[in-house]
Parts: sequence; structure tokens; C-alpha cells
Amino acid sequence: MRRIQILAVAVVAIVATMGLASASSASSPSCAVRNNNTHAKLQECVTVEGARAHQAALQAIADGNGGTRSSGLPGYLASVMYAEGVFRAAGYEVTRQEFDFPYTEENSELERLAPNPTTFVEGVDFLRNRFDSGTPEGTATGSLVPVDLNIPAASLPPNSNTSGCEAADFVGFPAGAVALMQRGTCGFAVKVLNAQAAGAAAAIVMNEGQPGRTGLIGMIGDATGLTIPAVFVTSAVGEDLASTPGTSVRVEVDFAADTRTSYNVLAESKTGNPNNVVMVGAHLDSVQAGPGIQDNGSGSAAILEVAVQMAKVKPYNKVRFALWGSEEFGLLGSEHYVETLSEADRDKIALYLNFDMIGSPNHVFFVYDGDDSDGVGAGPGPTGSDAIEETFERFYTARDLPFKGTDFSGRSDYGPFIADGVDIPAGGLFTGAEGVKTPAEEALWGGTAGEQYDPCYHQACDTYDNINLAAFDVNTDAVAYSTLQYGMSTIDVNGVPGNPDFETFGPAAAPVAGGSLQGGLHDNHHIASE
Repeated sequence: MRRIQILAVAVVAIVATMGLASASSASSPSCAVRNNNTHAKLQECVTVEGARAHQAALQAIADGNGGTRSSGLPGYLASVMYAEGVFRAAGYEVTRQEFDFPYTEENSELERLAPNPTTFVEGVDFLRNRFDSGTPEGTATGSLVPVDLNIPAASLPPNSNTSGCEAADFVGFPAGAVALMQRGTCGFAVKVLNAQAAGAAAAIVMNEGQPGRTGLIGMIGDATGLTIPAVFVTSAVGEDLASTPGTSVRVEVDFAADTRTSYNVLAESKTGNPNNVVMVGAHLDSVQAGPGIQDNGSGSAAILEVAVQMAKVKPYNKVRFALWGSEEFGLLGSEHYVETLSEADRDKIALYLNFDMIGSPNHVFFVYDGDDSDGVGAGPGPTGSDAIEETFERFYTARDLPFKGTDFSGRSDYGPFIADGVDIPAGGLFTGAEGVKTPAEEALWGGTAGEQYDPCYHQACDTYDNINLAAFDVNTDAVAYSTLQYGMSTIDVNGVPGNPDFETFGPAAAPVAGGSLQGGLHDNHHIASE
């Protein structure tokens, strides 16, 4: 471990120089000396080449540290040191916030051995169980035996499936086989314990299959006495396994768990109203499986580029950039930050902007639906979130680009800020993860319908080349636009006056390269969620 940590320090020293030099050379010479205090000047200096230099630095860090930048591993500490170096060189006040977190290293595997050998992806296709009574480790290989499945389940009421709930479901079950069951009326622990009692060597539970019951969830509960490996799979994986006669599988549950230290990086402008703080954030960590250069090296790199190019700006409001740790373990860095704020400090935060995956290869321009105008999911954000949504809509409209609302699902670091009892207005951008692009979206944004927005989501192939440069270029400018806008005035969000030049939204107040704002929104560009 000592040798790896020394390597991390050496890598960060090299890439810090590379990243800053590349970012500076990508802009015009005047960008290094002038005050980019208008949208036009800032967006001239904020470039995709500058952001890509930071992505290259993060890739180099991953390459030097086992191919990952996951929290709790040396690659994440090197990423923290790199980001701190960029912020400090730009003149910000930098704080490293330390916190402990429950670290797990997932080595579980699920394979179809025959026919059509397939290796499924942990965290995308399957999850090991997390039963309250403990998670048995082990490996089992055997024939797959479906147990009382109802496929397709879309026409059935949710939570109506009794697969694996009664001992009678296992009559004739061959000892040593692997049981495939379906989520439904009884608890997960009941299903897997019944399978074990019937002689199963391992248990696989698939999601039920109705809308909203297709993806991954954690299998929890009291499974005292369980000794066989058990995993949960998406409904699509379960249906695929069940549809192949003569399938044999290998199920392995293997993981390490301890307590480790992670870090948030906070960088704050030296000027601006300290009682009206604008926060701009992204998570810095990757998953263990890969370097995370799209998820979320894209949001992190864009923020670093914007911070460098705003270095000489004196905002009316305090601007606080945040790069979060341990997001991939469950938003732990942002949760720790919000939970440790005093009530007085929490009240000083005017809003939070979140940028998590903003250059997906098969992208859609998603804007978080602050006012719930799309009528899907969890509902609106805290009061003021609607104004943030409109700010991003103005940006895209000025460039004649379509955009689409996406729900505040709680999957990224805005979650702790909008939680009940915190209620900080929030918004941000997203270009898609494991979701699948529709034909209608292909017609608007190009790409390929039927494929994931990011085919390398949470995988080793999420590298420097896993990017849509056009989308990343646009959204890096959007980060710059929104950060400067709210750095100068939050009057539309919380009524606090700022720079008068930023309190109207006509072309004189907020020019954007590639288009001019005309005040108002073009409704034909807002694509409702489907």
C-alpha cells in the first residue's frame, strides 16, 4: 500500500502541471489576464479543450492507480490532491473535508456458462444480497431452474407474484441446482431460505417486471440460517436467463468490508456575499470497476475549468465549488456535508447546482425538473428550483437546442440538499446513464435508439474516449453560464438582489456564444418526459 500511495502522489504532481498548462493554452491569451465577468467573456474562455485536459489528468491518475478512482483507494486521494491543486492555483480558499464511511469492495460475479456464455455486470445487472443477518459468501455452479415465474409480468398487479414463497413451489427441485425466483408477495429472505431448504446451491431473485419494478434494489431482511450465495438481478436479466433452455450459471458472492476515510473538496471565492452562497457541485469519485471519466469526470472537469476561468471574477454572492467523495457508495460525501452544517450555515446557501454525467456518448440534454411540469416521479424541488430549471432552459433555447425534463429521483448529490427539512433550491444537468434512448429522442439528439445513453456506465470502458464532445462542449458552457449568473444574482431564486446587469434575462444581460437570449422561453424546445 505504501508504494501505491507514493505513486499516487507522483502522478498527481505530474498531471497537475499538465492539466493547468493544457487548460490555459486552450483559451485565447487574453483569458489568462482578464476578468471574465460577463457571460460572453467567460464562455469564450471556458473551452472543451480545457475541460478535457482535466479529464486527461483524471485518466492518468486512474492509470497509475489500478484503473480506478474509487473512494477509499489511492486513485481517489490522488484525484483529491489534483483538484485541490487546480483550485489553489486559481486563487480559491480550499478546504478538504474528511469523513469516515463503510467501505465495501465488491468482487461478486454472475455468469451464464452455457449456452451463450455471458458475464453480467455487478451494479448494473445484479447485486449481491445485503441481508440484515449477514451476507454469506461463496461460489456455486449449477443448472438454472425457474421457480413459479410469471413472465411477462407487465399485465399483473405489482407485488402479486408468489414465486418461491411456498415450499410447494420447489416440489421436484433438483438438489445442487440454482433457483431463479421473482420478486413479489413475500420477503426476499423467505424466497432464498425456501430455495436453500429445497437443496439449491445458490439463489437468484429477479425484479418483478412491471413499470417501476424492473431495475436493481437491495435484498434486505432477516435471513438467519442462510448459507448459500444469493443475488438480485434486473427483470431483463431474469427474463433473459429464464428464456434460455438448458442454462447453467455460476454465482459468486465475494466482498470486503471495513471503515475507510474519504474527502470532499470545497473551494470558495474570496469575495461575494457570505450570507448568500451559491454552491456548484459534482462527485469526484468513480466506481471500483473503472476510471469514471464520464461518471463523473465530466462534471468534475467542467467545474474545474469554470473555476479556473472565473478566477478573476468578483461575484456578488459567495461561490462555493464542491467535489464530493463516496457518491458511488450512496451520496455519502454530500450527505456528510449537509448533515454537519449548522442551521445558520445551511440557511446561507441560496441554491445548489449539480453536474453529474454531462457528456454521455448517446446523450440527451436533460434538465432537472424543478417545478414538476413534466409530472413524473418525486415531484417538484424546493421553492426556487423552478427558477433554476428556467435558467438552463434559457441557455438551451438561446442555442436552439432541445431539452427534456428529468425527475429529481434522488440518485445524485442534489438529494441531500432538497431533502425534507433542508429544502435548498437545486437544479442541474444530466445526459443519461443506463437508461435507453427512445426513437423520439434519437430524432431530436441523434445517437442510437435502443442503446444506453452511456454504454460504459459503471464499467471499465468509462475512459477518456467515452464522451460525446459536442454535448460536453455545450454543457461545459452551461456550467459556466449558470455559475456566473447565480454568482452575480439569485434574485429569481430567493429574491436577494445582486448585480443589476444580471437581474434581467434579455440579450444585453446574458449573451451566449452561438446565440442571443430573447427573454422568454420557446416552448417548442421543451420536450416532456415520456
